[in-house]
Amino acid sequence: MLIEIDNKIISSEIFNRKFVCDLSACKGACCVEGDAGAPLKNEEVLLLTKNIEKIIPYMRPEGIKAIQSNGISCTDAENETTTSLVDGKECAFVQFDDHHVAKCAIETAYLAGSIPNLKPLSCHLYPIRIKEFNEYTALNYDEWKICAPACVCGEKLSVPVYRFLKAPLIRAFGDDFYQTLETIAIEIDNLD
Repeated sequence: MLIEIDNKIISSEIFNRKFVCDLSACKGACCVEGDAGAPLKNEEVLLLTKNIEKIIPYMRPEGIKAIQSNGISCTDAENETTTSLVDGKECAFVQFDDHHVAKCAIETAYLAGSIPNLKPLSCHLYPIRIKEFNEYTALNYDEWKICAPACVCGEKLSVPVYRFLKAPLIRAFGDDFYQTLETIAIEIDNLD
């Protein structure tokens, strides 16, 4: 089922599926696995470019080398702008903590107060993927096997995707949009 809010078409899976990241289980695999970097908006590329010197201290040498060689962003097979990768593998901005959990150097720089922008919106919104079309914006749930622990954790805690992603949804579309999602969720629950 698809739900329409203004010019947004939303998959009902964001209401029905349960999801809570479990970094202790997945180790941040979404920053390491896959065939492309994180999708970036043009304004995010500009912000990263402007703030790269403040992000570099939080990056690994491999990531620094990748952006020096290939730039902050590149174009993937679907002609979308994404973060650069280290040797075609992990995101150039990935760092690892003492427990070998992947973290984002951009987010670390933001949390340290070094830069004004949070990690890319596509990362913040995951497992929701946004696709822009001429007339509308599609919000879909992206199922990826590496996120199986997040689905188990979400089921255990009974947290739907949209509720887990409250902050990034508000960041992307505003508080009114999120409040509309809450209202729709209640209507969906009443149908069951």
